[in-house]
Amino acid sequence: MRIGFALTGSFCTFSNTVPFIIGLKELGYDIVPIMSDNVYNIDTRFGSALSWRSRIEDITGREILHTLPQVEPIGPDKLLDVLVIAPCTGNTIAKLANGITDTPVVMACKSQWRNQRPVVIGISTNDGLGINLKNIAVLLASKDTFFIPFGQDKPFEKPKSLVADWSLLPSTIEAASMNQQLQPLLLTY
Repeated sequence: MRIGFALTGSFCTFSNTVPFIIGLKELGYDIVPIMSDNVYNIDTRFGSALSWRSRIEDITGREILHTLPQVEPIGPDKLLDVLVIAPCTGNTIAKLANGITDTPVVMACKSQWRNQRPVVIGISTNDGLGINLKNIAVLLASKDTFFIPFGQDKPFEKPKSLVADWSLLPSTIEAASMNQQLQPLLLTY
């Protein structure tokens, strides 16, 4: 199975998601790395862009797709069996829910949906139970869209924050490849 693995700007969760890229690779999946503009270019307190790019390219053995022209063929050429967006920020969720296709990650998703192939979303947003809840609802009701089960990670410190349970990523991919949502979807931590 060829999996597109797209990372968006929830930089604090990279240390949680990257081990699962390694795990998927070890399970024999062919991983195609994709990064948003911000992830590809911005240094943060969680690491330099170059170090994240190097690490992901070393793990996958592939060059990161990070421009619109690089990801556009995903649709016409049917390059992916499953596209994973993890972490998927509230900003990306809003763009997906509203048909805005202005970054490599959302273009990859649009290309995947074009072929009625599964997209797996690993949510990581501080406003999931706020203004972005309506966008999550739109995606939950969208065909070929599946979520890694998620819940409130710190309900008393960040009462509107939602995050995926990264350990359920492999199971969610398997379920999505059979057109099923892994259950239960909503978790309590």
